[in-house]
Amino acid sequence: MQVRVGSVRGRVIQVVILAAVLGGCAPSAEGGAGASGSPSAERAGDKGAAAASGGTIGASGSACELPVSFDIAKGWKAKGIDAEKELSGASKGSDGDVTGGFADAFLRQGPVTTACEIDAKPAGKIGFLRVWTGKPGDADTRTVLRQFVAAEDNTSKVKYRSFRTATGVSGVEVEYLYTSKLLEESKKESALAVSTPDGPVVLHLGGLDTEEHTAMLPAYELAKRTLRIR
Repeated sequence: MQVRVGSVRGRVIQVVILAAVLGGCAPSAEGGAGASGSPSAERAGDKGAAAASGGTIGASGSACELPVSFDIAKGWKAKGIDAEKELSGASKGSDGDVTGGFADAFLRQGPVTTACEIDAKPAGKIGFLRVWTGKPGDADTRTVLRQFVAAEDNTSKVKYRSFRTATGVSGVEVEYLYTSKLLEESKKESALAVSTPDGPVVLHLGGLDTEEHTAMLPAYELAKRTLRIR
């Protein structure tokens, strides 16, 4: 899914396939809050490689204008998404109920909507780092992340933990297994949530399978490590 690729209606089949293959997130058992380190950071370290920066997004004039800024991995390609515009266009189509339903499921998850999609394919990997944003409110980051996870089915081994980056940003991170009913396979997923004056921001890393997800973790860790509130 990308911002400037035409109507949502023309992407219904693509949405279904991507949703099944690249999957989402959702709740099951959870762990308690932890220290500033993360399992994903440890796994990324086990891979023995840190992602090289390919530039920063989030600021005005960048590929995605967001309430936060962070570095994306070299070779990854970012595109902004106007979720509200996409949802509005889908609801006005001749099959608005069907297309709008798919669009809502793909562009909205819990209290947040898709704002940016960072594609790993140009770097030779299969998956996305997606940024979701919400409106200002009273919910804390843990609640937002739980609601984000709760908006999807078929997850297990969900573990939450707190983190704090060297840039001084605090938030909550979650890791879990997502099981595709269509493929009957499980794969690892990661996401984090932070609060900003403009509302919550969620970063989610998917992938074709666990192997691809693990290979992309350095890019996720780069984004978290360089994350700043604008």
